[in-house]
Amino acid sequence: MDLPPFALDHWLSAYDFATPPIAYNLASSTGPRWSVAEICALGDTPLAIDDTVLSYAPPEGSVALRAAIAAFHDSEADRVVATTGSSEALSIFFCLAARPGAHMLMPDPGYPAYAAVAQAWGLGTRHYALTRETGFAQDVDAILALVDGDTAGVVVNTPHNPSGSVMPRAEIARLAAALAERGVPLLVDEVYHPLYFGTPQQSAAGIPNAYVTSDMSKALSLPGLRMGWIIAPDAAQRARIIDARSYFTISSSPLLERLATHALEHSAAITDRLKAVATVNIAVLDRLIAEADGKLQWVRPQGGTTAFPWLGDGRNSRPLCEALAAQGVLLAPGDCFGQPAHIRLGFAQQADGFAIAVERIATALTIV
Repeated sequence: MDLPPFALDHWLSAYDFATPPIAYNLASSTGPRWSVAEICALGDTPLAIDDTVLSYAPPEGSVALRAAIAAFHDSEADRVVATTGSSEALSIFFCLAARPGAHMLMPDPGYPAYAAVAQAWGLGTRHYALTRETGFAQDVDAILALVDGDTAGVVVNTPHNPSGSVMPRAEIARLAAALAERGVPLLVDEVYHPLYFGTPQQSAAGIPNAYVTSDMSKALSLPGLRMGWIIAPDAAQRARIIDARSYFTISSSPLLERLATHALEHSAAITDRLKAVATVNIAVLDRLIAEADGKLQWVRPQGGTTAFPWLGDGRNSRPLCEALAAQGVLLAPGDCFGQPAHIRLGFAQQADGFAIAVERIATALTIV
């Protein structure tokens, strides 16, 4: 599938340094912002980083970092490989899975980089549809129906970007087992774990035939660290991942690894703040939808930091998004995800002023 005509990064970058500046960034899929000083101050013993030696780190990540990542996913450190954000983790997975004539199976709508990175490695892309009618659920049987001898891998994303749907761990395990019988690996993208609004979900790490990717950017609210990881299902695959990473980026920065380790060791403070902001803001969205008289509809997110509402009359949302951007409210138009009537709305970064932004959305719905 070709990329949408208006890529998400292009839309966001157009407003990154806008004049006047965007006051309310509801296009963001991250959580509340943290400074280096705030991260270093977490815990009883503040982190000092000025003695960090700026050499190469191990390609798989330091022992301390891998232990912290493993604890975050209730996994084992010897399964973890650090990467430069989850983007490198995706690239490694697709690279190792690629073969002539093969394709990667992924959700639609979904994170636009899945298709771009798969195509960069010469893979075709096949999509399983997530629909409003089914709550954007990732359905095991629907996915398996599209798997054939040319399927090099399957991607699921839970909590899902952009809809916020959640795939239960038991269903992930059922999918991974069925794929294993066909020799197809499963990638589980968990960048929004562990933010759930219903029953908490256990990470998919440890499920046979499941590779888990995540990073510090989304639920952990620290995109500037550029720290990600992949958790391999077995030692042999982990060795291949480490080898690939050694060629891709060699290693992470030791300085960023220390900051990431400290943040992960105190991740409860970070995710508690994230959930507090998200819980308040999603209640504001509940009121917006209830009072929109059908002009804006949604499937309420089960987890993650984004919602994917749509205009009730089916219009393209881009004019509405452009009008709101002129008023200082940034949203991601649905054509970035191939669904023009939709809007991706982030509700976890804006700790202050979210209600003001939503009020401007409500007013715009009555005008545009």
